[in-house]
Amino acid sequence: MTDATVPARPIRILLADDQPLLRTGFRMVLGTEDDLDIVAEAADGLEAVELSRRLLPDVVLMDIRMPRMDGVAATRAIVDARLPVRVLILTTFDLDEYVVGALRAGASGFLAKDVPADDLVAAIRTVAAGDAVMAPRILRRLLDRFADALPDPAATPPRTLSSLTEREREVLVQVARGLSNAEIARALSVSETTIKTHVGHVLTKLGLRDRVQAVVLAYESGLVRPRA
Repeated sequence: MTDATVPARPIRILLADDQPLLRTGFRMVLGTEDDLDIVAEAADGLEAVELSRRLLPDVVLMDIRMPRMDGVAATRAIVDARLPVRVLILTTFDLDEYVVGALRAGASGFLAKDVPADDLVAAIRTVAAGDAVMAPRILRRLLDRFADALPDPAATPPRTLSSLTEREREVLVQVARGLSNAEIARALSVSETTIKTHVGHVLTKLGLRDRVQAVVLAYESGLVRPRA
């Protein structure tokens, strides 16, 4: 029997980074995976956009700081063009100021460049499947950094959240805290399928693309705040 988790064809990847050695390193790591296919490389953001339009890769592995057009602008251009392409941002650990911009631009994930190879491969598969990823340490640092700018959770929830049921709001809180569907299911004593359905309803009702955008909205709305 064929494993349902194995894609019918390889995941097509575009590497976008202005450092040739890093692109070579990524190619060496990803090239060992049978279900991953690197279709092209871009040395700057503008080239990444042009190649995305022409080749329609499944996932763009996007650096942030690049000449001609940075990764945030390139991500926005790809998303605004409504291409069937998802962007996974990779950057150095000290560039937290770019996270919000990248996510608002439509990126489906944000990882540090020192991510272990296995985690990188898993993240690419996750993003290609339509979900989103974010390194926990980056999410934590981001939320800690902007905690003072977040709304007071005691304030009246914004209208956008009023469409959610009590259980859907509860699930959104758990998603914002970084829990997987399986972990949320255990915490709420329901099936993982039920949680998946709730997450789908949350994304649809709030007009969100994926879980990462749900996390950002949950914190920006004051539904949850960083823990001490």
